[in-house]
Amino acid sequence: MAYKISDECIACGACAAGCPCEAISEGDGKYEIDPEKCIDCGSCAEVCPVGAPSQEG
Repeated sequence: MAYKISDECIACGACAAGCPCEAISEGDGKYEIDPEKCIDCGSCAEVCPVGAPSQEG
């Protein structure tokens, strides 16, 4: 299951910088994860200061 970024996102960009597969991009007010590119590694969740990314499902 791909990760998803919640509304807790503060748009700091840490997740995008930490993503090894470049699946994260800036969206409308928060960052978004492309589920087709996400490899479910959890790197985004590890670097997020507010814990916004989490596994879907």
